[in-house]
Amino acid sequence: MDGLLSWFSYVSDNVDKIVEATFQHARIALIVVMSATVFAVAVGIAVQRRPTARNAVLTVASIFLTIPSLALFALFIPVVGIGNPPAIIALFMYSLLPILRNTVTGLDEVDPAVVESARGMGMTQRQQLVRIRLPLAWPLIMTGVRVSSLLVIGIAAIAVLVGGDGLGTFLQTGLTRLGFPGSVESVWVGVVFTVMLGLLLDLGFSLVQRLTTSRGLRI
Repeated sequence: MDGLLSWFSYVSDNVDKIVEATFQHARIALIVVMSATVFAVAVGIAVQRRPTARNAVLTVASIFLTIPSLALFALFIPVVGIGNPPAIIALFMYSLLPILRNTVTGLDEVDPAVVESARGMGMTQRQQLVRIRLPLAWPLIMTGVRVSSLLVIGIAAIAVLVGGDGLGTFLQTGLTRLGFPGSVESVWVGVVFTVMLGLLLDLGFSLVQRLTTSRGLRI
């Protein structure tokens, strides 16, 4: 109980810093997820009907996830310097696979009979994509976006190690001062608010998914 009271006291004393770090963390995540969504959906559309290209792209995106986070962050420091840029590039690479895979899978699962009916109505391939195939695949694509956002929020906590912003600053401060007053509270601030931010963004994307999905496709 004393530990919980101490934590709330620490939050109260540092509320301005926590709010600022939370907004910084959210900004990085949103930049990454939004740019990755545009890129991954475009690539998914391009390779969906080309088996060789599709397998190659999915393999490369899968390889990105196997690279240790800190190593990938540090890899871009000589190119763009320290700070948020190397973190954003690395997070972009990590965020691609869930969106890309779900885009391809969503387009694969569109009923061929529906596409054939659209073709029979005189729709061009572009019209079929925009008006039929993408709307039907959209719920699955947005599921990939939501998975990607949670992945990015978690990994973004180590952006501080390459000079980036975000809630990782509280983790770093707490761990480097472990044993001193407020160190444990600082670590828990980083953990708790990162989790809360992840859940909040997931809720936001869930709302976007519902508002942008045709009523007949909503679950």
